[in-house]
Amino acid sequence: MVRPAMSQAPDDTTHFGFREVPAAAKAGLVREVFDSVAGRYDLMNDLMSLGVHRLWKAAFVHEVAPRAGERFVDLAGGTGDIAVALLERGADVIVCDYNEQMVRQGRKRAADRALVPGPAWAVGDAMALPFASASVDGITIAFGLRNVTDPAKALAEVRRVLKPGGRFNCLEFSRLALPLLDRLYDTYSFEVLPRLGQWVAGDAESYRYLAESIRRFPPQEKLADMMRAAGLSLVSYRNLSGGIAAIHRGWRT
Repeated sequence: MVRPAMSQAPDDTTHFGFREVPAAAKAGLVREVFDSVAGRYDLMNDLMSLGVHRLWKAAFVHEVAPRAGERFVDLAGGTGDIAVALLERGADVIVCDYNEQMVRQGRKRAADRALVPGPAWAVGDAMALPFASASVDGITIAFGLRNVTDPAKALAEVRRVLKPGGRFNCLEFSRLALPLLDRLYDTYSFEVLPRLGQWVAGDAESYRYLAESIRRFPPQEKLADMMRAAGLSLVSYRNLSGGIAAIHRGWRT
């Protein structure tokens, strides 16, 4: 799900899956992943999760609880599924995604559904959001924060753009709260998922990266701490499917 970076010192490094790479290179590497999978992205999500991702997203939008007339930015929202669900509940939504191919897919899907009005679309960097300070009521991101080069910078930008009283909701893969399932989950992630990616999308490596990126992402409480450090308040989270995914939320006070 977005995938940004800002210029950094040449000797700065970060992770791309299990590899250490120059921080300035990560955005381009992630862009290549999503360029490769954009056309089959939604189909692969259904196959990878056996459709469960739809239940997670429904629970996520229910928790966001948008009200008519509120203005939201959906980060990393290229295919538009979260944005459409927010629109259907009366919110105004801008989709902001770093990857142009994903935005094209989202625009196409919205056009196919004849959404009028549909969401607005922007290609932008989660670490340098193209929105005024204190300008939106809510910011959402689903399965995208782990692809950002520096999530802490993205969270600081989230707080900047939120109005006082605005809220941030994040849906992301997380850490299993049921340790006995670890081995089964690892086998699926690192053996089955790349083969499925090769079969359906012709790209095993991109789906190997996605599995690795989940393992490198901070666990639930660590992400909550990062949100607090960025200046968000009343931070909480709840697990979905035993911790395979989690919904985090926080407020700008």
